[in-house]
Amino acid sequence: MAMLFTLIVAVIFILINENSIAKGLILGTLFSIMNFFLLGKSIPMTLGRSRYKAGLIGLASILSRYILLAIPIIVGLKYDSYDFIGVVAGIFSIQIVTMVEYLVIRPILDGK
Repeated sequence: MAMLFTLIVAVIFILINENSIAKGLILGTLFSIMNFFLLGKSIPMTLGRSRYKAGLIGLASILSRYILLAIPIIVGLKYDSYDFIGVVAGIFSIQIVTMVEYLVIRPILDGK
């Protein structure tokens, strides 16, 4: 759902000739999706492990995901063809869509 939302917003920015914002949104969202994929893979790896091994797996997961998220941020800062604010907004797109779904869409569908 986050990718669909981002693509719709990116197309709007392309139509108003703001290509760098659109590219930043898409780049940030792609890396955000990869971040959540890695998070989902690392959590089950800690189950059934000793506290020490689970801590090491958790630390490795955090460090690898921080490094992964640094890539689009560096690209957004270094290249003018990617808007930095668009990249940051893309990185937070999954959290934004999740919050909107929880606060707006779910109450509407539940009839509240």
